[in-house]
Amino acid sequence: MNTSEKFVITISRELGSGGRTVGRKLAQALNVRYSDKELVEELMKRFSLTTAGIEKLKGEKKTWISDFIQMVAPVPKISMLLDIDEKYLSEFRPDVTSADIFKAESEILKAIADEGSCVIAGRSGFFVLKDSPNKLDVFITASREHRVARVSRKQNLTAEQAALLIDKLDKDRENYIKSYAGVSRYDLRNYQLVLNMDNLSEDDAVALILKYIGK
Repeated sequence: MNTSEKFVITISRELGSGGRTVGRKLAQALNVRYSDKELVEELMKRFSLTTAGIEKLKGEKKTWISDFIQMVAPVPKISMLLDIDEKYLSEFRPDVTSADIFKAESEILKAIADEGSCVIAGRSGFFVLKDSPNKLDVFITASREHRVARVSRKQNLTAEQAALLIDKLDKDRENYIKSYAGVSRYDLRNYQLVLNMDNLSEDDAVALILKYIGK
């Protein structure tokens, strides 16, 4: 990957691995935009974006995504306690199907990537942006024990509650990816770099990614 040209780094991660923090710190280190589910979902919520709505906006104004990003702060808001994508999305757009969500998210991610170099966490970025010419796909994982402990601490849950949440979200995300991307998020052939966070801090992971891309 050539960082002297426009590039995209996608961060796929397991809940409790610290991948979102890695993505945010990596974007800061590279001085590029960071996008995760909060930005995409806020765009969809604030502007009631469906695929049809996005197409209409694109037809009206070529700089639609630039204007939106300027209006919605690119710094992610504090995530919801349970971080369950489908539940959150259904709360603000009960009329939108998961297929609508995938199509709208895909449009938004492609537009964000077209705007300039960026780090994109989650949202099926590794698949949606598979045709981007200058891209690195990273998968952030960790042992179950590590993930349970982190989620318990971050979400103020018991270990049992954290384990149940992890199991549910793992299943939901895998089903979502398989349904619309046709691949498993756990197939490591989707990525050029895989990091296990059991013995790494977020800063360690960022340093390894920077070293991998020659920065």
